[in-house]
Amino acid sequence: MTLPIVKRYLIAFEKYKWIGLASFALIVAGSTVVAIQPEPPASYIANAALTYNRPPVLFSATGSEIQQQGQELNEQVLLSNTLIEAVAAKLNIKPKTIGANVVLVLPKKNPKTGQLESTILDLKYKDSDAKRATEVAQELMLAMVKLSGEINTGRLKAIIQKINERLPQAKLELQTAEKRLEQYDRRERPAILASENGSLLTAVTSSQNQQRQIQLTISGIDAQIRSLQNKLGLNVSQAYISSALSADPIIANLRSQIYQVESQIAVLRRDLRPEHPTMIQLQRQKQAAEELLQQRAVEVVGGGGTTAPLAGDVSNIRTRSNLDPARQQLANQMVALQTQKDTLQQQLIQQIREEARLRQAYSLIPNKQLERSRLEQEVTLKKAVYDKMQAKLADAKTAEAETVSSFSIAREPTIIADAVKPKSLPVTLGIGGFMGLVVGGGVVFLLGSLEGTFKTREDIRESLKQREVTLLGELPFIPVDDLPTEALPVILAADSPYLEFYEKFRSNVRRLGGKNLKILLITSTGKSEGKTTSAYNLGIASARAGKRTLIIETDLRSPSCCSSLKVTPDPDATIEPLRYYATLSECIRLVPDVENLYILPSPGPVRQSAAVIESSEMRRLMEDVRERYDLVILDSSPLSLSNDPLLIQPYSDAIVIVARPNYTQENMLGEAIDQLVESELGLLGAIINAADITVSLPQPIEKATDSSLGEKSEIIEDSEAEVPVISKNN
Repeated sequence: MTLPIVKRYLIAFEKYKWIGLASFALIVAGSTVVAIQPEPPASYIANAALTYNRPPVLFSATGSEIQQQGQELNEQVLLSNTLIEAVAAKLNIKPKTIGANVVLVLPKKNPKTGQLESTILDLKYKDSDAKRATEVAQELMLAMVKLSGEINTGRLKAIIQKINERLPQAKLELQTAEKRLEQYDRRERPAILASENGSLLTAVTSSQNQQRQIQLTISGIDAQIRSLQNKLGLNVSQAYISSALSADPIIANLRSQIYQVESQIAVLRRDLRPEHPTMIQLQRQKQAAEELLQQRAVEVVGGGGTTAPLAGDVSNIRTRSNLDPARQQLANQMVALQTQKDTLQQQLIQQIREEARLRQAYSLIPNKQLERSRLEQEVTLKKAVYDKMQAKLADAKTAEAETVSSFSIAREPTIIADAVKPKSLPVTLGIGGFMGLVVGGGVVFLLGSLEGTFKTREDIRESLKQREVTLLGELPFIPVDDLPTEALPVILAADSPYLEFYEKFRSNVRRLGGKNLKILLITSTGKSEGKTTSAYNLGIASARAGKRTLIIETDLRSPSCCSSLKVTPDPDATIEPLRYYATLSECIRLVPDVENLYILPSPGPVRQSAAVIESSEMRRLMEDVRERYDLVILDSSPLSLSNDPLLIQPYSDAIVIVARPNYTQENMLGEAIDQLVESELGLLGAIINAADITVSLPQPIEKATDSSLGEKSEIIEDSEAEVPVISKNN
């Protein structure tokens, strides 16, 4: 079995082989040019050395750190363009010449201990003139020593400057934190202390005790009021009115006048008729007294609806105002008890509110304690930072006297003659040929990788596995050599070996989708990935499984491919697509060669396909076909071309996305899957179309004659030949 990386490389080589061959030829030509170059002239190497330097005594940690950092200067810093240009200007040499001929070897670190294995830095400079090589090496070492001292001094000054810039801000932050803590303590510290010493809980308990005492007192007062009501036969309001009326002297005088008039009327009624002037006069006196009595009763008792029952009934007023002193005293006592009860009830309400307030304050104590701890911790952190900055500043100022260059000259330059080994033409050409093969193959592999498409079905399978998307099936290439250019490779023959793969695809869809899956949407990320071929052949597999199946071409931006199923589309459907979808009997066609298979051809290409998909005609169509068919397959347009698949998705129960090696873009497939999964649009899984799968085709049937019977009989051989299918799917 061929490895996936080998498959990818072979595909890329087939596509970019001329570029690879051109790269190989270019490298070989370059090596040939190098091989025929003349030998360089004799040269000399000035060999010198630097060593790490440090002051004899270090009093500050900052000085130690700076010296340690000075020992970590790399070759790019020590041989910077600025340093080389300064040396070149001093010796009147081109900077490029110095940069090309100087070599600085830094000491290596021990991988176990992390310490330097040596303190020597080897410096070599190559030149055709021995004296000039010595001068350049000497000047380079002096420049490196000076550069190291400047870098160390600059680092120390940068540290001091940075601390001085940050110190006022740190001090301000510390003062702000301390002020916030102080303000919080002024506001919330008493409550926290009250909770910590238990006085808050004591106040809650005291409030509860007072509530119980008030409730007991109210119960006693209620008992006294009920006893007085039983004795007087009056409630509290009636007792108040009767007591007020009985205590008023004017009402008593008016009642006396009314009694006198009534007595006279009773005496004269025997001798005089009611029409007698004396009787009329007495009646008027009585009426006037009663009116005055009623007015006085209203004045005594007061308004607010209390005297409403007394307004038209003088006898009621007279009855209410006839309390004797003993009963009047009991009535006053009842009114006083009611007043005391109302007062106690108000006190009880206040105590309940006070208890709720105390409990609320107690419930907030943990948050207040936590807030105070946070503020206190913030002050501690700010103070620690401020103190550390102060200590660092003092340490840095101490390090000013210790800061020196990290290097010193360990060995003066010495001249060594450079012996150059002559070049070997075969070796140079051999190395050039090998590098040409490596570079050419690498260019081919790189160009293939930069395409961004899946090269093999293994790549697609791994991508789906990483995104936890179910692989519903792998479908092979189907030969299309004998079909017209516009036709699709559909499996109309019942004994086709390709039908087995689509049957597996169909059974996986049914198994994972369940019994409720009626409408399946098939789409892809781009063109030529085989979604229409997959939809057609899935419909054929479903129909041959005994399911009443309908294929709906919802890709309204492209013309119909129903001619592949020997169905002729309606030429007038493009003119009025909404009327086309409104008549199911006309738009749905029966596929002639496959039983139980129907197709609704697309009226496309149609402008404003989104309006057609979102129309009420399309909605009624989907509702009707859901009831009439066992499986409805929606062949939609690619996701990268339009949002039509997302508009038709609400009518479907699940989505299947099609991918194809050498066609599907990696990033587009990943973005499409992520969008469908995050939006919960019902992604059921994916299929790999046109995969490099070997399909077993049956051998032709051979006929033989049975000589013993004299009759012809057919002998069927069971051998099979494996035929790889290599062609394109639409």
